Amino acid sequence: MELSRPLLHTFLPSPSPSYFSSSSHRPLLLLSKVYVSSPRISHFSSSFSPIHRRNVCSASSSETLVAGSLKENGKTGEAAKKKDDEFGDLKAWMHDNGLPSCKVILQEKPSHDKNHRPIHYVAASEDLEVGDVAFSVPNSLVVTLERVLGNETVAELLTTNKLSELACLALYLMYEKKQGKKSFWYPYIRELDRQRGRGQLAVESPLLWSEDELDYLSGSPTKKEVLERAEGIKKEYNELDTVWFMAGSLFQQYPYDIPTEAFSFEIFKQAFVAVQSCVVHLQKVSLARRFALVPLGPPLLAYRSNCKAMLTAVDGAVELVVDRPYKGGESIAVWCGPQPNSKLLLNYGFVDEDNRYDRLVVEAALNTEDPQYQDKRMVAQRNGRLSIQAFNVYAGKEKEAVLDMLPYLRLGYVTHPSEMQSVISSQGPVCPVSPCMERAMLDQVADYFKRRLAGYPTTLSEDEFLLADGNLNPKKRVATQLVRLEKKILHSCLEVTIDFINQLPDHTVSPCPAPYAPLLR
Repeated sequence: MELSRPLLHTFLPSPSPSYFSSSSHRPLLLLSKVYVSSPRISHFSSSFSPIHRRNVCSASSSETLVAGSLKENGKTGEAAKKKDDEFGDLKAWMHDNGLPSCKVILQEKPSHDKNHRPIHYVAASEDLEVGDVAFSVPNSLVVTLERVLGNETVAELLTTNKLSELACLALYLMYEKKQGKKSFWYPYIRELDRQRGRGQLAVESPLLWSEDELDYLSGSPTKKEVLERAEGIKKEYNELDTVWFMAGSLFQQYPYDIPTEAFSFEIFKQAFVAVQSCVVHLQKVSLARRFALVPLGPPLLAYRSNCKAMLTAVDGAVELVVDRPYKGGESIAVWCGPQPNSKLLLNYGFVDEDNRYDRLVVEAALNTEDPQYQDKRMVAQRNGRLSIQAFNVYAGKEKEAVLDMLPYLRLGYVTHPSEMQSVISSQGPVCPVSPCMERAMLDQVADYFKRRLAGYPTTLSEDEFLLADGNLNPKKRVATQLVRLEKKILHSCLEVTIDFINQLPDHTVSPCPAPYAPLLR
């Protein structure tokens, strides 16, 4: 995969020779008019000639639908700009199609990679105050499953049967791209191409990294999450034909290629990642409208975890009300939801150093070989815990997290049946354990955090040294930011646990053997 090419170019094939009669947006069921003469992916490998746009209202000058890179054989001057004039820019297209006057403009900033075009972002066109409506995008310019499939019942059917909303939206964009310039959504797709699924703060999602690049995440549970998500996308791909089979009766008059024959998995994965990076989760709307692609929304808007502004569905539109004052020209931000940095990196390709939702998970489990396992399981459930319990450790609240784990772990350390009966008859999570058991339990917790820290190939100080390098590879930088923050949480947990050990009244007590100690993972 050539990451130097526009993202949607790599996942959306160029138009086939087929004729597309309508230039307006249509539901996916009408896209069945598309007839592709060959199911081979190579059939779509040809591309349009390079297209560039000048920065009119911070126009999108993406080279979408082309295979070239930034250099474009040196033709980046006036000739390319003249071609841009033919198509205008994203914001102008939106105004031409119903976007009312708004208080934002499109600006650009250099990309992390010199081979990629500058990244566009939404900025205030004038000074804004808290509560101002920055923009209001009419529903006619918002892509949802209700619009894509043309029938809300069908949309709900699809999203509850193996295919996610993101897979359906990605498939729709892939077929729309086949129309090229005839597609109503052409200016928007060009902008998504230009962004390459990145957003202004970011690199590509690790879902698109090479194996060597994924090694930047060694030791982090995020690496496993990336692999699991990739496997999930593969399963989605294998279910793409569900669209064709489930809605086949609607498409009889308009045959088109089965999705998995028209698009390779790599193409679909990149489409999925691009949609994932810009989809908006709307609240208080029907199931068929809850996931939406909003021009002027992400990735043109910056995501921040400390922001309260959200894209909101209102009567006939999706609007953004700002939560803070902005000076003209400042980048506008929206809330990314209560996501830890691992999800921000996976979904959007960035890490937020000030993310109060950042967390790690500690999984504890009662030992199933313990003769008293069933009794302990019952006590755990009575206190709102499971036999396999996940504890969230939030950044800055490590002590609270460790304190939350201890009663559960003490339950696992109860040994004698008489003690277990006492626990069963009590009304609360308190489990009496001997001083030597308490020491053994705290030692186990400390060893667990030490083991997790030892799983990283670098130390905290080495991470700091790497991040001080202004020329550090962008993907390595964002990965190092993530693992550094993870290590800080683990170090804090270890320090808290050692403090608890030091507070034990008698340090001469040796840890008791615990044949059925709970498991920590």
